[in-house]
Amino acid sequence: MKHAAPAGERLQKLLANAGLGSRRQLEGLISAGRVKVNGRVARLGDRATADDRIEIDGRPVGGKRLAGNERFVIIYNKPEGELVTRNDPQGRKTVFERLPRLRAGRWIAVGRLDVNSAGLLLLTNDGELANRLMHPRYRIDREYAVRVNGEVTEDMVRRLVNGIELDDGPARFEDVVDAGGEGSNHWFHLVIMEGRKREVRRLWEAVGATVSRLKRVRYGPVILDSSVKAGQYRELTRDERRALLAAVDLHDRRPWGSLQPRTRQPAGRPAASPWKARRRH
Repeated sequence: MKHAAPAGERLQKLLANAGLGSRRQLEGLISAGRVKVNGRVARLGDRATADDRIEIDGRPVGGKRLAGNERFVIIYNKPEGELVTRNDPQGRKTVFERLPRLRAGRWIAVGRLDVNSAGLLLLTNDGELANRLMHPRYRIDREYAVRVNGEVTEDMVRRLVNGIELDDGPARFEDVVDAGGEGSNHWFHLVIMEGRKREVRRLWEAVGATVSRLKRVRYGPVILDSSVKAGQYRELTRDERRALLAAVDLHDRRPWGSLQPRTRQPAGRPAASPWKARRRH
């Protein structure tokens, strides 16, 4: 005798799809007893639907928000001086102040850039996608352009690629490419597989060099091209959407939304990455 499949989706996935956080963050809330379903404290493994009465820290989550199923992803070109946080006690600017409003859910930043760093920041309302893009299991590489003060020797580069022990464990660059320049205006392109706090800067400091400018130019298959000026954003092209989902092995049929529903989404090809171009030579 076959048993009926449990109704609904796993609670953390339902809430992540509603843009209430990454799956990992929501699993933590559920484990801490901060989520209720129909008046009962939820447990990991519970399922729910948009018709259930769900509360987080006593606040109800609207059914309309839970039912909103469209996926959005944008590229934002973060300027130096902005924080990747929703609220800053010091009143400094945050990236969320410039972003378009969503009809349902909220923007989730895929990884972070510190206040003095700039460049590509992916934002989505899809908590499952955000979680996979940040999870070490999927080995999503990040490319940075960095300006380094001080002489950089072959031995320093070798150490950076072979690995250095930092306070929070070993770290390394996948590769380092000299991008030219002289004196205090010497640039390098590098690729790293993680996103630990200030990891790029700390690695250079460990070999005696200082990063004076840092800009992320690629996150996995998505490249920051010249069409996105500092402080601006754009939606992904169809090719970029497909490549991003493929990179994290996500094959669900969740529909893509558009911030400009009456404008046909261009299907342009992603720009060539400086890193990718150099690797062919």
